[in-house]
Amino acid sequence: MNTASTPPAEELSGWRYPRRAPSLPEAYRTVHVPHGASTLRKLLAFAGPGYMVAVGYMDPGNWATDLAGGARFGYALLSVVLLSNLMAILLQSLALKLGIVTGRDLAQACRDHFSRPVSLALWVLCEIAIAACDLAEVIGSAIALNLLFGIPLLWGVCLTALDVLLILLLQHRGFRYLEAFVLALIATIGVCFAVELAMAEPALGAVLGGLVPSPEIVTSRGMLYIAVGILGATVMPHNLYLHSSIVQTRRVGGSDAAKREAVRFATIDSTLALMLAFLINGAILVLAAATFHDSGHQDVADIGDAYQLLTPLLGSGFASVLFALALLASGQNSTITGTLAGQIVMEGFLDLRLPAWVRRLITRLIAIVPAVIVTALYGERGTGRLLILSQVILSLQLTFAVVPLVWFTGQRSKMGGFVNRPLTAVLAWVVAAVIIGLNGWLLAWTARGWLG
Repeated sequence: MNTASTPPAEELSGWRYPRRAPSLPEAYRTVHVPHGASTLRKLLAFAGPGYMVAVGYMDPGNWATDLAGGARFGYALLSVVLLSNLMAILLQSLALKLGIVTGRDLAQACRDHFSRPVSLALWVLCEIAIAACDLAEVIGSAIALNLLFGIPLLWGVCLTALDVLLILLLQHRGFRYLEAFVLALIATIGVCFAVELAMAEPALGAVLGGLVPSPEIVTSRGMLYIAVGILGATVMPHNLYLHSSIVQTRRVGGSDAAKREAVRFATIDSTLALMLAFLINGAILVLAAATFHDSGHQDVADIGDAYQLLTPLLGSGFASVLFALALLASGQNSTITGTLAGQIVMEGFLDLRLPAWVRRLITRLIAIVPAVIVTALYGERGTGRLLILSQVILSLQLTFAVVPLVWFTGQRSKMGGFVNRPLTAVLAWVVAAVIIGLNGWLLAWTARGWLG
């Protein structure tokens, strides 16, 4: 990294306006970072934001695409999960760097750089992405409540609105409490799937073979559709906005040395968290491949069907309970971080300053209302297809978050000495090109199908 001194964000010539109020002002710089402490203590001080971001990489939308991919194509799409995760690690490192170095989250950076019409268009696209993401999370939580307690889907969707109160309660006690709660739910998901994998006993050779990409992924329309869904479920656009904001909860000094240290420790936190997310996503796909694909149940793509089949196929009713419990933890975790992301996006693009509960209620309603309508119209049988479709929509929106992020972090006028190195810049643009290319291919294929 170039060690040249970086002027304060307000003095960097690449920004048109001085920084305004930070996003999430109630949590901004509230977490103390010890000076002169050991590496371990500093790692612990920066640990948290990466795991909150990782939540979005193991939400119920991932479950839908991973279950469908594993059941239909065995272990073949495990390589897509791995490649998507590597893309996510790179993009999230750019997002956290933008937030730490410039003091702006991605939404604020877009509002500063682009004209108002373009910024409003990006905001609308981002809201669509968050609504698609929340649709998956809300429906996933409702399905889990239905499986565990028999609560009707429509009532389960309405109950998920209560997570707004949980966010307010935990964040009022301190942002660290919110991070701790999220981490506890992640641990619950991990333990549940570790036990289920032990029951399924997948073939290790087949799992390792699935990590090697196959040309069939891009030549088979069905496999490509699921692959793009996995990409959309893994690299989530709203996570880039979220990460660039919540890294600013750490009280970091304004010197280049302090920022460089913060970027390093935040990147370690993010990378470790996303590798954990990969293990969980991979476990879902491997479980589906070992349990459903290998037993002739390749048509399983519905979470409810998976729940019903796990008990007879694995020979234990405990397997289905663990599956539903992990789904509930995943859905609740994702709705918490998705609501925070909605607040950040609305504040950043529109510069709205409203009470915290009002902002969160608005962002929650954006998700709850469509979910209620969809659930009332399609019921339980349509939720699996809707979950996969929501992830494809996320993937299509991803371009409009990735390109500005790569562009901003590659400009010395905006980043100073923290501008992307040449190799990082090349890799970032390659990732952006892959995302654009896959989405374009999918759209062309879909259009051709519509036209007969």
